[in-house]
Amino acid sequence: MMNILIVEDETAAARGLEAMVRKVLPDSRVVAVTDSVEETVGWLGANPAPDLIFMDIHLADGESFRVFDRVEVTSPVIFTTAYDKYALEAFRVNSIDYLLKPIKEEDLRRAVEKLHRLTAAEVRERVGEMKRVFLIPVKDKIIPLRVEEVAFFYTSQERVRAFCFDGRVLPMDRSLDRLSKILSGDDFFRANRQFIVARGAVKELAVWFGSRLSLVLTVKTPERIVVSKDRVSEFKKWFVG
Repeated sequence: MMNILIVEDETAAARGLEAMVRKVLPDSRVVAVTDSVEETVGWLGANPAPDLIFMDIHLADGESFRVFDRVEVTSPVIFTTAYDKYALEAFRVNSIDYLLKPIKEEDLRRAVEKLHRLTAAEVRERVGEMKRVFLIPVKDKIIPLRVEEVAFFYTSQERVRAFCFDGRVLPMDRSLDRLSKILSGDDFFRANRQFIVARGAVKELAVWFGSRLSLVLTVKTPERIVVSKDRVSEFKKWFVG
């Protein structure tokens, strides 16, 4: 028996998907339907992990990827979205699959068959990779942003932006405090209140006033990055690995 969680904020869409799931996967049961980030986080924290999650990307209280920031998701996920395939093509490799609304039965069958073909190790690897991708809403598109593309995160005037190695600057809906908790400590370092820097972006180090460090990155920064005196030792250990 496969236990399934559906995360969908449109009642009609949730009912339609549930009926289709029962047809395609007769040996399964939908254990719950949640309609928001808050409800989904609460359900996952209070119940055993389901065998599969169907998750709409856009929920009433925000992007469903906020769920992954707040609770560990160990279940394979098939995303659903009303956005076109082109906008999400780069993201596709990091989930089990995604279904474009309105969902067709043949697409659901294909996604389930793909899950069945994957080994347990491959499923775990893909689930882990989800935490390394941000979905950035920009106008009428969603831009997948892999953390490996980010040189540094910068906050100014209560706005957080990701500065990429290729010159792109993208808005983030998370604070630096939140990003510090979800980014890999091996790859990123909180230099000060305004910057989180990627190891691969650090080009040079220089001694600065008051025994502090000044960082020069491989990309242009809005202002000088200075590591405070009390974090210099920690930074050096992080930088040399």
